[in-house]
Amino acid sequence: MMSSLRLFFTAVLLVLFVGSCTVQKSPITGSKRAYGYSWQQELEIGKEADQQIQQQYGVYDDEEVQQYVERIGQKVLEVSHMRREDTDPKYRETEFYFRVLNSPVVNAFALPGGYIYVTRGLLAHLKNEAQLAVVLGHEIAHVAARHASQRAFEQQLGQIALIGGAVAGEELLGVPGQSVLQLGSQAAQFLFLSYGRDDERESDQLGVEYAAMKNYEAEDGAGFFSALERISEQSGQSIPSWQSSHPDPSERAKRIPELAQQWQQKGYEQNVENTDQYMNVINGMIYGENPREGFTEDGNFYHPDLKFQFNYPDNWEIVNQPTLVAAVNENQDAISLMQIDSEADSPEMSVKNYVTQDGFTVQSQRSRQQNDLNGYEATAIATTEDGTNYKFLVYAVAYHGNIYRFTNYSLAQKFDGYQSSFEETSYSFTELTDQDKLNREPVRLQTRRIDQSQSLSIFTNNLPMDITPEDVAILNQVDSDASIEQGSWIKIPRR
Repeated sequence: MMSSLRLFFTAVLLVLFVGSCTVQKSPITGSKRAYGYSWQQELEIGKEADQQIQQQYGVYDDEEVQQYVERIGQKVLEVSHMRREDTDPKYRETEFYFRVLNSPVVNAFALPGGYIYVTRGLLAHLKNEAQLAVVLGHEIAHVAARHASQRAFEQQLGQIALIGGAVAGEELLGVPGQSVLQLGSQAAQFLFLSYGRDDERESDQLGVEYAAMKNYEAEDGAGFFSALERISEQSGQSIPSWQSSHPDPSERAKRIPELAQQWQQKGYEQNVENTDQYMNVINGMIYGENPREGFTEDGNFYHPDLKFQFNYPDNWEIVNQPTLVAAVNENQDAISLMQIDSEADSPEMSVKNYVTQDGFTVQSQRSRQQNDLNGYEATAIATTEDGTNYKFLVYAVAYHGNIYRFTNYSLAQKFDGYQSSFEETSYSFTELTDQDKLNREPVRLQTRRIDQSQSLSIFTNNLPMDITPEDVAILNQVDSDASIEQGSWIKIPRR
């Protein structure tokens, strides 16, 4: 009897196991293990998500910086497990792509199938090519170890929760942020899966290995993680999204030199920093938010390049991305999204296309003249599959050859309380004529070698607004009272 029951439950578990995973060889160990997706599926998901990420977040518009990161990435990739002779050809023949995203946030991440991303914010905080090699090696390791697919498999077994959210870091109105960003469900799943600490430690170990095998001074990677810890400690600074589920930065800063020393003992000389090359590449790179792409000031959003402005309610947060601007209230139960509608050729078409989607019931619609601009608006109720009702105010306006659409919504029972805020935001859209706003330029990094030893404080006079001496110290991975030695490089933000 017990034997029969054991066989029965074994059979059930086997069916569940086979139905929810793929068993393939690991590129790292060569041993078979379970993954949430096949390698071919990972390639397809990565390709789809890569296009969406480029569209949503933007690629930094500097060919020299892009080519440099690609070159170092491919160099480190050569010695990774993805290119070794005993690796399965399906992995060895996978093409990798390295992209610099146009974001001031200090971040790096990887998607399945060979897509590696670093932000210009991260590049600004590195001090040489060796640190970049360690970071890129770390992300290559995530792909090689197929960490995302492992986590997806574990999630299917109920062992890990998916982080749902993209715009404000959590769900908005019960609708996952991935819906706002229009990411495919599988792409969003991989993008927002949180790696475990063991995954991160393995990627740190492999990142150091790969950098050391290319003779980079891998222990330099510790300096970046010390800087990362300082960033997270700064009051009012955003904690990088990749830190929360990672080992403590101070732990990593201590462990990386130990890992580098192990490879030194194996005979890998580590003496390549390439500081000169790195500093020359990032000289002139945009630092912080780029006001040319939109900025907030005194309760208004301004876009100098597109020459428009609108205001938003007090205490609402603005999230500015290349394809949308979102205004979110404190309780995150009301949102206003502004996007350029490239599919419609008139405000009326833009609004009607939106409110005639399945599940929408139009309550009212009409043309509207506002600020000498032709517009169109509609209110509608949308009902989700679980029966929840949301109310929408959709307003579109024609301006300088584009159709700008505001999509405002909240739970239907709360809409009346937010209607005036929605109208204030949408109807305030108008031409930007203030020359001070139109001429606003970004802060850029100036890098130079110091010809005589000087205190860091000498270089922190007349900094651009909102940039502190501590910011500059962190950028250069030194203490705020440090002396910069003769022959050293320094990075200073200047407008």
